[in-house]
Amino acid sequence: MRPSVLICAAVFTVSTSFAQTTDQDIRKEIQELKEGQAAIQKDLQEIKRLLLLTRSGPALDTLPKDPINISNDPKRGQRTARVAIIEYSDFQCPYCGRYDRETFPQIEDEYIKTGKVQYVWRDLPLSFHKNAPKAAEAARCAGEQGKFWDMHDRLFHNQAALEATDLAAHATALKLDSKQFQECLDGGRYGSAIQKSVDDANSVGLTGTPSFLIGIVQPDSTVKVARKIIGARSYADFKAVIDSLLAAPGAQAQ
Repeated sequence: MRPSVLICAAVFTVSTSFAQTTDQDIRKEIQELKEGQAAIQKDLQEIKRLLLLTRSGPALDTLPKDPINISNDPKRGQRTARVAIIEYSDFQCPYCGRYDRETFPQIEDEYIKTGKVQYVWRDLPLSFHKNAPKAAEAARCAGEQGKFWDMHDRLFHNQAALEATDLAAHATALKLDSKQFQECLDGGRYGSAIQKSVDDANSVGLTGTPSFLIGIVQPDSTVKVARKIIGARSYADFKAVIDSLLAAPGAQAQ
């Protein structure tokens, strides 16, 4: 074969390969742009919803008038702690995941493990997170076997794996009784309790996640809410609120 033919063939091969690679890159970039636009659209819809609720419903700074009964809620920390944080959260929410990974460990080390704060969990699965309600039920079902917080931690560390088959796999990984867990999950045993948690949150203006109510634990183990924090705020923001309540009269441990 003549040199000129070889050169042309080589140029054609390189050009074709380059064209294929470029085409693949372009398709990938287009897909990423579409996914990014979809995510932005969801965020805009949620912001619009929050603004409408703020205008027509309870103000974001509204606090519960009556103390909150936390006797049936999952908790971390010592029951003698006189300050409580009630978190309303969604296992599929990326901001909740970021808070759980970055901020919560600092709160746990500084305040929960030292007996200063009780930490209370409540569910607030958002309507556009299709896997969030069943994930919330999965944690409750795991709680029947004493592993609510184990499932809670596992779900937040695997937020991309919250489909029905994933939940069953998480139960197996935690060595739960799979049959008992699945019967609980399939039967929707905690559906109404989770909806009540959502309704309670919305009644005081909590419509996004994560949201927090922080207050003083009363002698009857209810919580008189004093402050509200909305969003995955920094540890410094939480510290300022917690320290101010710990310094308040009546906040000392029993």
